[in-house]
Amino acid sequence: MRFVQVSIPAGKREAVADVLDSEGVDYMMTDETSGREYTAIAYFPLPTNAVQPILDKLDDAGVGDETHAIIIDAETDTSRKFEELEKRYAEENGDTERIAREEIRTRAREMSPELPTFVAMTIISAVVATAGLLLDSPAVVVGSMVIAPLIGPAMGASVGTVLGDRDLFREGVKLQIIGGLTAVGSATLFALGVRYGYLVPPGMNVTEISQVSGRLSPDFLSLVVALGAGAAGILSLASGVSVALVGVMIAAALVPPAAAVGIAIAWGEPLAAFSSAVLVLVNLLSINLAGLLVLWYLGYRPKTWFDLKETRSLLYKRVGVLLVALAVLSVFLGGVTYTTIQSAGFQNQAQEDIRTTVEGTGNASLLDTQFETGGTLPFTRPERVVVTVGHPPGESYPGLAERISERVNDANGRRVEVQVRYVEYERIPGEDESSPWPDWL
Repeated sequence: MRFVQVSIPAGKREAVADVLDSEGVDYMMTDETSGREYTAIAYFPLPTNAVQPILDKLDDAGVGDETHAIIIDAETDTSRKFEELEKRYAEENGDTERIAREEIRTRAREMSPELPTFVAMTIISAVVATAGLLLDSPAVVVGSMVIAPLIGPAMGASVGTVLGDRDLFREGVKLQIIGGLTAVGSATLFALGVRYGYLVPPGMNVTEISQVSGRLSPDFLSLVVALGAGAAGILSLASGVSVALVGVMIAAALVPPAAAVGIAIAWGEPLAAFSSAVLVLVNLLSINLAGLLVLWYLGYRPKTWFDLKETRSLLYKRVGVLLVALAVLSVFLGGVTYTTIQSAGFQNQAQEDIRTTVEGTGNASLLDTQFETGGTLPFTRPERVVVTVGHPPGESYPGLAERISERVNDANGRRVEVQVRYVEYERIPGEDESSPWPDWL
C-alpha cells in the first residue's frame, strides 16, 4: 500500500474532495499556512494499484500539473474503508502490485548511480569476472555479477521510452554504452596484465577453460536468457519489489561475455573476441527490447493524448531498430548454433558407430573415445578421433582401425582422422567377463 500526500492549489480544494469522496477514499485534509500557492494538503492511504488511477482522476478534475504529490511506501491500514477500496481495485485492475507511473519513473532514475560510481563499479565487476573466468571459478563469476550496476541503465532506457521521458532515455542509453565499453576495456587491460605478467602458465590455451569457452560460442539460447532477464527486470520494477536478484541475472548476460571479449583480445583470438562481442550486443539489445514490450503490455503510458501519440511512434521505431539489429546478429548466432548441433550430432553418432564396431571384434573392449577439434572458435569441428581399445594378451585386430575409420566417415558423411590405440590387459580371476572395464596389469 501507499500513503499519498497531495498539496492542493488555491481554488481546487472542493475538486479534490469530490474525487476522493466519489472513489471512497478515506482522507484527511489540513490547511496549508506556508503562504505559497497551496492552500491545503490532503493525506490518504491507497492500495498500490490505485495510486495511478486516483492521481489521473485528480488531473481530470482540473488539478492538473499544479498538483504536488508525495507517494510513500506504507505498511498497513486497519480501517474497513481501506479494505473495501483495496478489494474493489483488485477486482477492477487485477494486478494489485502495479506501481504508479511517476513511481516507476523515480525508481528507474534511482537505479543508476552517479557516473563516477557507475564506472568504478563496472570496472571492478569486469576485473573480478575476468579473474573468475581465468580461474574457471563459477563462484567468482557470480560474485562479479552481484556488484555490477548494469540493470539501472537498461531499465531507465525502457521506462524513458514508454513514458516519453527523453532525458531518462538518453541517460540510460549513454550509461549502457559507457558501461559496455568500460567493461570490455578494463577486462582487456587486466587480461593483458595477467598474460604478460606471467600470472598464468605460459602457453595456456584459454579457449579450453570451460568458463571462457562457454562465452565464446553463443547460440540462440543466449537470446532467450537475455529476453527473460529484461522481462523479469521490468516486472520486478513495475511491481515495486526488490530488483537486486534480477540485476544479477541481467549482469550475468552482460559482464561475463564482456570479460570473455577482453580475454580473447589479450590472447590474440580475434574471431573469438568478435563472437563474444556479438553475445554482449545480442544480450544488451534483447534486454532493452523485452523491457519496452513488457512495459507497454503492462499499460504504462504518458499522461496526455499528444504525448501518447508521439511516444507510440517512438516506441515502434525503437522496437523496429532493435528487431532489425537482433535479426542481423542472429545470423551469426544461427551459424554458431548450426555448427554446434552438427558437431554434437557427429560425435554422438560416431561414438555409437565406434562402440558397435569394437564390440563386434573378438574380445576387444572400448576403453575411451576422444574427439579433437580444429578450426577457430566458435566454428570448431571435430577433426580427429582417438579411440583406445583394450585387448587380452596375445590378441591383435588387424584392420580394426580401417573399419572404424570407414564406419565413422561413411556413416556421417564427413572425413576425420581416426587413430586407434591398443592397450593390453588381463582380467583378475573371478572378474565378471561381461564387464567392459578390465583391471589393469
